[in-house]
Amino acid sequence: MSPQKVVVYAGPTISRDEILDVVPEAQVRPPAARGDLLREEWSRDDTAVIIDGYYRERLSVGHKEILWLLNEGVNVIGAASMGALRAAELSPYGMSGVGSVFRMYETGEVDGDDEVAILHGPADKGYPAGTVAMVNIRYGCQEGAKTDLVPAAAGERIVQAAKARPFTHRTWEELEGELGRDDRDALRTLERMIGTGEWDLKRLDAVSALRAVGDRRAEVSGEWAAEVALTGITHYEALRWRSTREYAPGRWMSDLDVLNAARLFGDDYPRLHEEVLTRRLEDFAGAQGLEVEAYVRAKLGVDDRSALPSALASWLTETELATLPAAEQRRLVMVRVWPVWQSADWRPDALARIRESSHWHEWSGMVARADEVAEETRGRVVVPPPEMCGRLFLRHWQRRGTSPDVEMARRGFFGMEDLGRTATRFFAMDVQNSRRSKTH
Repeated sequence: MSPQKVVVYAGPTISRDEILDVVPEAQVRPPAARGDLLREEWSRDDTAVIIDGYYRERLSVGHKEILWLLNEGVNVIGAASMGALRAAELSPYGMSGVGSVFRMYETGEVDGDDEVAILHGPADKGYPAGTVAMVNIRYGCQEGAKTDLVPAAAGERIVQAAKARPFTHRTWEELEGELGRDDRDALRTLERMIGTGEWDLKRLDAVSALRAVGDRRAEVSGEWAAEVALTGITHYEALRWRSTREYAPGRWMSDLDVLNAARLFGDDYPRLHEEVLTRRLEDFAGAQGLEVEAYVRAKLGVDDRSALPSALASWLTETELATLPAAEQRRLVMVRVWPVWQSADWRPDALARIRESSHWHEWSGMVARADEVAEETRGRVVVPPPEMCGRLFLRHWQRRGTSPDVEMARRGFFGMEDLGRTATRFFAMDVQNSRRSKTH
């Protein structure tokens, strides 16, 4: 079956035009770095082709984010460069490796990032290579030995000289300086043949990987092994990566940070939170052919005749206990103990709502202001540990007839430490605002 979407991460190994010649529908991205896979919107049966990836300038693409894609049903192919390295490491979990470089890593013939790493220029110049890849040198010397274009003995000396140098200094000029006069003709032949593409193993493997797009996933024993190996990447983390942007030089904000500002400071947020989770309840009930009331009773283990047990009643305010019908009380309890009984993440739905809110820019500005104040007061305002930070922040929600647990639950916090970790970013700003209010 043809993939729904094909995204190719490439840079110096193969050009955009060459990629589109093989896979015209491909969406071409720069070399993959940490978090790039999570920023993309994926669906089952999409295909990610990882060819190039960053090594030094940015953190390299993470194993867990690849595993997360595999667990989502995305076909992940790796080849030629960083893709080959990651495929060799993750092929037991469902990542498909293609080409000779992949097999070299998989069999242990080569190891280390430096085998495929090169220096290259910027994207707007077409990622021009500044050094030569070690795997290309190895392959060229092997191919040259078959026809004596690169005599076997000369090839061995070239490989040894190249491997002895850091990848950042594997230029043709520097290699020439390491070799004797008899080997320099062989080196120039090697340079010419790699330059034409005939001995450019990385590019050859990249083309093979692109031709493999649409093939079935590599077989793995049993069920998806990625599900077993997935130990840290969650939908929440993916949402954070996808929505993160640099809003000022060196300062970053995700949409989830804006959501946190709304949860902490939005007077009307508890109502929005209740509406979002009630809608989720309706969806879960409907999936089982039940009305919400019947679904809630079954989940809570209560009947329609008895009063709520005290452990459940503690999730309601005094006013709610005194005035709301029993069915409404039970619905509110379900919404407030959400993390206890239901693992489904409510954040994407809440985020969709606040993105439409007229307060979105206000809450975004609050995140930026919190970062600004934190920088201004560095060394003068000491941020306490999360639990203490949470206890201090609770003063905003103090009122008669309620409890800290209820007020945290109305905003989606499931404990003091959870609240404190969220409030930490805003602590210095909150202290500053408190001091100002006392002087007016």
